[in-house]
Amino acid sequence: MIHKKSRSEIATMREAGLIVAAALRESSAACVPGVTTRDLDAVAEKVIRDAGARPSFLGYHGYPATLCVSVNDEVVHGIPGSRTIRDGDVVSIDCGAIVRGYHADAAVTVCVGTVPEAVRRLVAACSAALDAGLAAVRDGGRVSDIGAAIESFVRPHGYGLVAEYTGHGIGRALHEDPSVPNLAPRGPGHGPKLQPGIVLAIEPMLTLGSPRVEVLEDDWTVVTLDGAPAAHFEHTVALTDDGPVVLTAA
Repeated sequence: MIHKKSRSEIATMREAGLIVAAALRESSAACVPGVTTRDLDAVAEKVIRDAGARPSFLGYHGYPATLCVSVNDEVVHGIPGSRTIRDGDVVSIDCGAIVRGYHADAAVTVCVGTVPEAVRRLVAACSAALDAGLAAVRDGGRVSDIGAAIESFVRPHGYGLVAEYTGHGIGRALHEDPSVPNLAPRGPGHGPKLQPGIVLAIEPMLTLGSPRVEVLEDDWTVVTLDGAPAAHFEHTVALTDDGPVVLTAA
């Protein structure tokens, strides 16, 4: 069941989105050689709690941290810990926050120091793929329009487009209906109708090699099967009577 949100609910989610944006900004700035992924987690948690919000991820199905920090071949759901960030790493930082019971969720990928140009292009393409997906959010459209827009942008570049993990509805729960795939095998014009009040988290994940992935023994961290670097970007977007509004944009 898709839960449409009122103007006041969307306004609350915008508050959460601004806190997520701040947490991502601060943790991205702190993502330099020598810090640990746990250090980044502490930065984000402080921003969230200082703003009077709560982390969305901490305790979610037993997840032990505020952020997901995924390094190099880790696609999503990397658990912060003692791993030290090094020059040349590519680091995806995923963050969520709760304000008065409502969630917002976003992610960025950071290039640390001297990163190969091919990896920088991958990261830029993933960010642009998110923009393509956001541009497909319009009243009267369909959910598959989003995946079709992302897929049509990515395919000419030759990057792997991860299919197993998708975007999602968001609101009082971190993950709500509908699922928002990053591909559209049947093309645009399929799936639930996009209407004012729908709020979605759109999150393409690209790889420099095969799109095949596996989950590590920690039951959270998703890595590329061939060890290729990955990138991940995400925004929470609300479709309103005045058009789409990206709630996690700074």
